[in-house]
Amino acid sequence: MSYQVLARKWRPRDFTELVGQDHVQRALVNALDNDRLHHAYLFTGTRGVGKTTIARILAKSLNCETGVSSRPCGKCSACKEINEGRFVDLIEVDAASRTKVEDTRELLENVQYAPTRGRYKVYLIDEVHMLSTHSFNALLKTLEEPPPHVKFLLATTDPQKLPVTILSRCLQFNLKSLTVPQITGQIETILKQEKIDPEEAAVRQIAFAACGSMRDALSLLDQAIAFGNGSLKEDEVRAMLGTIDRDVIYRLLHALSQGDAALLMDEIGKADTFVPDYAALLADVVSVLQRVAIAQSLPDAIDDSYGDREAVLALAAAMSAEDIQLYYQIALLGRRDLPLSPEPRGGFEMVMLRMLAFRPGAAAPISAAATVAAAPPPGAQAQSVQTASPAKKTPPAPASAPVPAPASAPAPATAGGEWSAVIAGLSLKGMAREMSLNCVFHGIDDDVVKLSLDPAHTHLLGKARVEQLETALCDYYQRTIQVRVDTAASLASETPAAKKKREQAERQRRAEDSIEQDENIRALQDAFGGTVNQGTIRPRSD
Repeated sequence: MSYQVLARKWRPRDFTELVGQDHVQRALVNALDNDRLHHAYLFTGTRGVGKTTIARILAKSLNCETGVSSRPCGKCSACKEINEGRFVDLIEVDAASRTKVEDTRELLENVQYAPTRGRYKVYLIDEVHMLSTHSFNALLKTLEEPPPHVKFLLATTDPQKLPVTILSRCLQFNLKSLTVPQITGQIETILKQEKIDPEEAAVRQIAFAACGSMRDALSLLDQAIAFGNGSLKEDEVRAMLGTIDRDVIYRLLHALSQGDAALLMDEIGKADTFVPDYAALLADVVSVLQRVAIAQSLPDAIDDSYGDREAVLALAAAMSAEDIQLYYQIALLGRRDLPLSPEPRGGFEMVMLRMLAFRPGAAAPISAAATVAAAPPPGAQAQSVQTASPAKKTPPAPASAPVPAPASAPAPATAGGEWSAVIAGLSLKGMAREMSLNCVFHGIDDDVVKLSLDPAHTHLLGKARVEQLETALCDYYQRTIQVRVDTAASLASETPAAKKKREQAERQRRAEDSIEQDENIRALQDAFGGTVNQGTIRPRSD
């Protein structure tokens, strides 16, 4: 027997096997079980979401020899013949290849005759929007008042092209694109039946690449199994799809969150070795930024269906909400402009560097800057004057408190204010570092470091991150250190992260005050009726 592709082999045979489309399934099941059947149904939706499959299940439910119900037996001759595509009373028509009015008239000539074998004569017209205007006119009267033994099942990917007169005579069901978890679950079920043990990340790659289409997902699955010679591994699937490791996106955004242009360009260079589709890469950046924004507002809403929950939460902790919104907007506009770039990599680099240059926390080359929007006098042109208060000499900041010597005493006496210096000396990254920066240090007792985590950042707490902090402290102090973190209702002192945020706010306020008090700025405002754009003021980087 010849090989049967997975998309055909695992096509749902009844409503219980359908994946997704619960709103359609419920309506049809109730109609079948309660004998409330319409004469014409229209199924709309993108490719591969189940339009034709549902139409065939409905045809089977109508003609099953055990009676009309939502549970066809699947064993009678009618059910078997419909499954095999050879049931004489199920007339399937591809409207894309039969657009002429003569074809439609020929089709409708036999509507008046009773079914040959089944209970109903079912006309399944796929891509019905491809019919000509004359064909729709020929179909209209029959569709409105068909004989009692006839049912029309129409399917289309473009319902906007159907005349309103046709739409008004059908019950319309809009099928949704399938979600990644739905596709992933179905692929895993099929692979279990096919006795193939996949790598979880490989399944996610296929589900993500299917873009909501189950048929596309199963076609890609067929291709991936052949590519891997019967196996399903992440690196092989990625090579087949021509995609790059999703971790590249997180590394790019991490470099962005650190404001490190050198690291950002280095990561882009590493990504370039995979010869990526930069438009797709930028689309992935947009997708991740959207998840990061959600993680900041609702951490519990981020599931691990993409296998990236930890990475998303780490970025959510490392970036401000303002930065994420700005990056998202720049990336969206960058996708639009990317085709205009002479070279894809160059265009992608400019989008990422634009994010770095215009982020709210970017340092200005002068102590403080403001844009004065001038109201021009009659006959004069509007002006935009970039001004700055004179740079003032500031005394050098005092040297930070010395970091406790790793082995200078049995229990180093680390003051709370020195906790930032200790963290700076640790090899911590990502969420473990963010958790540490949002903790208040209480002291060391019998080689146990006692910390309190800011209640607003409890989502950062986790066994793995505590263990990472313990390992870093053990290396730092050169002995075994344990860490205990409690989530106090309130903190007795500032965390390093809160202190940094407060100091940034104070620098910003001083910068704004210096602008407001600057005599040159005031003179410009008086002369031109201008106002200070507060959003453009940046404190000098110390």
